[in-house]
Amino acid sequence: GHGVVPSTECSVGEVLDMGYAMAGDTVTATLQIENTSSLALPFSVQLESLAPTRDRDRQKIPSFLTPSLQRTDIVGTQNYNGFSVFSVSPTEGRIEAGTSQDFVVTFSPDHESLYYSDRLKVLLFGKQTAHEIRLKGAARDLPMFVEGGVPLDVPVESLAVTSPVAPREALEGGPQGAVRSLLLLLEHVEGSAEPARAEITVGAIQSPLLAAKKAVEFSLEGGAELQRAGFALHGPRGALERGQRQRIGVSWLPPADLRSSEPPLVSALLTVKGDGMTESYRVLLMARVVSAP
Repeated sequence: GHGVVPSTECSVGEVLDMGYAMAGDTVTATLQIENTSSLALPFSVQLESLAPTRDRDRQKIPSFLTPSLQRTDIVGTQNYNGFSVFSVSPTEGRIEAGTSQDFVVTFSPDHESLYYSDRLKVLLFGKQTAHEIRLKGAARDLPMFVEGGVPLDVPVESLAVTSPVAPREALEGGPQGAVRSLLLLLEHVEGSAEPARAEITVGAIQSPLLAAKKAVEFSLEGGAELQRAGFALHGPRGALERGQRQRIGVSWLPPADLRSSEPPLVSALLTVKGDGMTESYRVLLMARVVSAP
């Protein structure tokens, strides 16, 4: 007889990011697995959120209570309606030698959250793990998003279902409504002529649920205090079409009168408008001087 090692290649890496979608919308992506061995491979697909041991695995300290800022939760936010956020098709079958199999991954969030996640496992012969792919996605009630900075929230939601109308009404009120916060940390290497840099990304979501094709407009406003503290903004305003994103850069050079015991902390107001709605972010800019490694 001949011993043959089953081998496969996947068209995506360790993470499949579905990006941003409107809450209530459905986004699909396709990944391909090729059978590079000389024998047919029976396969099955599993999602971590549907694993029989999930309840047992959740009996541990939540990750947001640990010192690390790395968010390692495999299974993130789940839908309120009880249906899986992610689904995969087909779930089982057979890949003949030298052929490929397409898998369609569907992302169907039913409410706003930035922390939808799951893990997809492809098993061969019912037991051998061929690929593990982390699935990620985010959903918004508004047609735009802002990302970047140090996380100031936790990736775990309350089990209580809050009214989806309240935050929308607050945002329609413009700057007087709810204001979210972002923290940018800029670290300047002592003795370097290069400024410390950080950035924020503003994006416009593309969705069939959005009939209007108006551009999303944004502006980051900083006062004289920003300049006195040594901060400079790059590309602070602009307009985006559906599906586009743009970066806002921030740089910092320590001023001559900087006191190391009092690192500067100033704020700027980021305003994003789209489809008649306004969302405001208070961007906190914190800077410090660090020693060269």
